[in-house]
Amino acid sequence: MKNNNDKKHNQDYEIEDGFCIMKLYNNTSEKQEIFRKVDKSFLQLHFCLKNKAKLNFNQGRYSLDILENKSLLLYNPQQDLPIHLELEVNTKLIILLISIEKFHTFFSKEAGLIHFLNDENKGKKYYLDKEINPNKIIILNQIFNYALHSSLEKLYTKGKVYELISLYFNRTDKSGIQNCPFLEDEANVEKIQNAKKILIEHMTEPPSLNELADKINLPLQHLKDGFKQIYGETVFAFLLNYKMDFARKLLATKKYNIAEISFEVGYSTPSHFIAAFKKKFGSTPKRYMSSL
Repeated sequence: MKNNNDKKHNQDYEIEDGFCIMKLYNNTSEKQEIFRKVDKSFLQLHFCLKNKAKLNFNQGRYSLDILENKSLLLYNPQQDLPIHLELEVNTKLIILLISIEKFHTFFSKEAGLIHFLNDENKGKKYYLDKEINPNKIIILNQIFNYALHSSLEKLYTKGKVYELISLYFNRTDKSGIQNCPFLEDEANVEKIQNAKKILIEHMTEPPSLNELADKINLPLQHLKDGFKQIYGETVFAFLLNYKMDFARKLLATKKYNIAEISFEVGYSTPSHFIAAFKKKFGSTPKRYMSSL
């Protein structure tokens, strides 16, 4: 593995005093290692949007997996918890680092409602692993994919991060989505999720957008908008990325030749597959296999 901290896709900056954000995206063809010092006065919130990452402790003697659509909260006032992450290929991760002093200002009157802030637990370590609901997925994707001038990035990110924290610590934690009224209906969310399953099951011969919309009983525009809101990319961008990741895993087994893998992921000719793979990972399939 390489310590490859690509500045274009990995960002680490302070939103305000005692409050930092790390946006990590491994778009290379190899695992990445990320290191960062974090002292015991900070709590950590990890949100994995895509693929998975591994968080190592004590020189790698202990580790925690952060899986796709999962979040992890860590706080230990008894010892420092430096970040040592291994990012799988195509992993997207957002990490919030908040000093406990800053965190108290968010919930000055409601601190007793936050389990690890109450008087009984405030000196103890705390760990929480839970699913990321669709409303939070939308906000996380907006943090990654904002379409504003760079001068407004920090202001926009700050607002979205505060929105994310509010939803994360909302006691009722409903999965209604404020940013998209159409997705407030859980039935619509389930239909979009079903569309994703259909694409994966039929990736070699995927339905057209109109056919997919008919299969899940949604208007075409609702399918396109809803899919982008929940998964952060268009329907066929998702399908292409899934195909390439699936092909990469087949290559790693070294059991199949290029033509076989090309057929497995739905390409009629190996040359088209090779071109798509190289565009995605910056390396031909053959070169990728020989590098393993």
